[in-house]
Amino acid sequence: MKIIQEFKEFAVKGNVVDMSVGIIIGAAFGKIVSSFVSDVIMPPLGMVVGGMDFTKLAVTLKAAAGDATAVTLNYGKFIQSVVDFTIVAFAIFMGVKAINALKRKEAEAPKAAEPPAQEILLAEIRDLLKNR
Repeated sequence: MKIIQEFKEFAVKGNVVDMSVGIIIGAAFGKIVSSFVSDVIMPPLGMVVGGMDFTKLAVTLKAAAGDATAVTLNYGKFIQSVVDFTIVAFAIFMGVKAINALKRKEAEAPKAAEPPAQEILLAEIRDLLKNR
């Protein structure tokens, strides 16, 4: 029974629940970022580099014979994955940088100054004396 109680305490802790929500939101956000990269960034970038597609680059290690397919080293897919990762990482970096800039502006905005703790205490004492 103690194990069940420990597991319950572990599973419902705020950190575990927060982490779970973060992972789910992250997975959904990953789809948005992937779509942004493949559908918005890659087409113009492809035009700039002349429609270059690395995924077809490969070295044939053993040619196809009969029913056996060829054995290839598909280094182009790896290169394309590295390029995609770099673009996604840069897009996320720019997004985080924009969010941080907005937070800085918000933090720099002047807030209404609260009176010092001594003044608050003195005002409370004054109000108590008035009510006597």
